[in-house]
Amino acid sequence: MIYNAKDCDFSEYTDRVRALNSSENKKVYIFTFGCQQNEADSEKILGMANAMGYDKTDDPDEADMIILNTCAIRQHAEEKALSMLGRFKSLKRKNNSLIVGVCGCMAAEEHIKNMLKTDFHYVTFTLEPNMLHRIPELVYKSLVEGKRSFVIGEDRGDVVEGMPMTRRFGHKAWVSIMYGCNNFCSYCIVPYVRGRERSRSVNDILNECKALVEDGVKEITLLGQNVNSYRGECDFASLLERIAAIEGDFIIRFMTSHPKDVSDGLIDVMSRYSPKIAPYFHLPLQSGSDRILKAMNRTYNRERFLSIVDKLRAKIPDICLSTDVIVGFPSETEEDFRDTLDILDKAKFDMVYAFKYSPREGTPAAKMSEQISMDIKEERIARLLKMQDAISYSNNEKYVGSVMTVLVDSLSKRKDKNTVNARTYGNKLVHFEGDESMIGKYMQVKIDRAGIYELYADKNNND
Repeated sequence: MIYNAKDCDFSEYTDRVRALNSSENKKVYIFTFGCQQNEADSEKILGMANAMGYDKTDDPDEADMIILNTCAIRQHAEEKALSMLGRFKSLKRKNNSLIVGVCGCMAAEEHIKNMLKTDFHYVTFTLEPNMLHRIPELVYKSLVEGKRSFVIGEDRGDVVEGMPMTRRFGHKAWVSIMYGCNNFCSYCIVPYVRGRERSRSVNDILNECKALVEDGVKEITLLGQNVNSYRGECDFASLLERIAAIEGDFIIRFMTSHPKDVSDGLIDVMSRYSPKIAPYFHLPLQSGSDRILKAMNRTYNRERFLSIVDKLRAKIPDICLSTDVIVGFPSETEEDFRDTLDILDKAKFDMVYAFKYSPREGTPAAKMSEQISMDIKEERIARLLKMQDAISYSNNEKYVGSVMTVLVDSLSKRKDKNTVNARTYGNKLVHFEGDESMIGKYMQVKIDRAGIYELYADKNNND
């Protein structure tokens, strides 16, 4: 079911909290872990907080409300969130009225909810990711009733439109087009914490994209746990085509895709509208072994995956490809691992995001026998990254001497403060001399040299 935020209790509680805060300068601190979907969710959280009368702060010490938007994809992500949460105990001692909320995927795990409820007495509320519109309600109940709330298992699969959003950037934006996942890969917690797939309506997506373009946004990234399984009033390829038809000087990206849903029609649309639809595709592999892929419940094999890579390169010759790989999945043998290296050698990805398998409570893979030792995982991932570094560098060397269009993204965090970060249409990171005035602008640059993970442009050729 799709409904508007103003048609539920959201607006009523937002107004009530704002009235309570009207005479004070309240501040909110929000910290985000995890994926782009969490980043997009945090923009909604900040939008709600602003609507309730809270201004953003980057200092938790001066906050009246702290919200952690968490990730559960790996154990390390949970450990980082719990460690940060532990640091807020002293702030609660100093300010008993401080509200501490935990949202996101970690908050949707029953054992985590119970732990936060019993062991973290200073946590005010937890909220699963599909129920963010209830934040004003939980804040109000805390302020007026002193009530702690731990919401889990109440998601009805609704899509709530019309929630306020305070975007982090002026020149680029995330647009969620669907939520949840139906794939149930044996290692993945996402279907259990974000629910089954729900797609937004085409008109709501198009209206949001049109408003962004009119507001000067230069890059729109469409988001979904499995973005190309979108099933609104049309399929994903048709949706992409309709967004690309919007008048304006902007590019479209999307992530994350599942190989099983990469159709010939999608590749054709990308080819016809390139570079407005960016020539970049993130195509998660996870493993190059057919046996491991079957154990992962990935529903494709090596042959199918490589055929997609071949079709993408044939139809979009300048496309850049990235992927995800899990190293050390239960029972992975040396032969299985070499099959993964073989795919990397054949596909020649521009970037590989490699992760050591992390058991997640509640998933089938966590119960599998033949769990791989950490020593083997670390040795294999080191070999994989060494091999991929050579491939990435070789790919990047091909751009030296070429002139490329880039969108300037931010100031560099490097020691050289006169350097900016930019992205090519193919999502290559480019550094060159510049300043803050360039952010959000397209520029032509000449590539001077290559690194493993980035390109460098001649500072004399960026005008």
